[in-house]
Amino acid sequence: MTDVPVDSSAAARTAAPEGLTAAEEEELRAEIAKVEEEIGTLRQVLAAKERHCGELKRKLGLTPLDGLKQNLSKSWHDVQVSNAYVKTSEKLGEWNDKVTQSDLYLSASSTLEDWNEKLTQSEAYKKTQETLSQAGQKTSAALSNVGSVISRKLGDMRAHPFSHSFSSSYSIRHSISMPAMRNSATFKSFEDRVGTIKSRVVGSRENSTDGLHSPSGAGDKPPQDNAPF
Repeated sequence: MTDVPVDSSAAARTAAPEGLTAAEEEELRAEIAKVEEEIGTLRQVLAAKERHCGELKRKLGLTPLDGLKQNLSKSWHDVQVSNAYVKTSEKLGEWNDKVTQSDLYLSASSTLEDWNEKLTQSEAYKKTQETLSQAGQKTSAALSNVGSVISRKLGDMRAHPFSHSFSSSYSIRHSISMPAMRNSATFKSFEDRVGTIKSRVVGSRENSTDGLHSPSGAGDKPPQDNAPF
């Protein structure tokens, strides 16, 4: 294959549309070049204006995030005032009115209200509510008591940081655990046994004391001078 020379000017030019002369075509091409040049100039002016606006915002302390928020607010406002948004809002309002005024919706609402009233007036609901309330009160009181004891013991530890450290920690454990121990069945049984033993010991001592001070006992044996110490 041999190289065939191509006329670039002829290839660049397309066939003139029908009804246009060569002079009219040249005039239109010149107009296009002029408009494109104006577009380029306007782009340069717009870029310069944007740079100037950015410098002014930076001097005012406005960040790009503020500009984004402002643009979003403006866009949302434009959407709200648009005809499509207004018509859609009106349609949704009409549908809402139709649904809330329908017999099915009213029947379902009344049924749910009846169920709610029956549930809140039932004995099981009341007992559960009372139980939860009592449990909450007891828990709050227990936590308050423990907090006051710990606060008091911490105050004592601050006043005597070294000498009473061990005794304070023991007192805290003792004060927290003693109420539960006293209410246990084991502790009550042990306390009853101790009371029984104590009463027996006291009774035996009283009997022995009465025997030592009785007149019959004093007359049987004469007093000894050399009694052991």
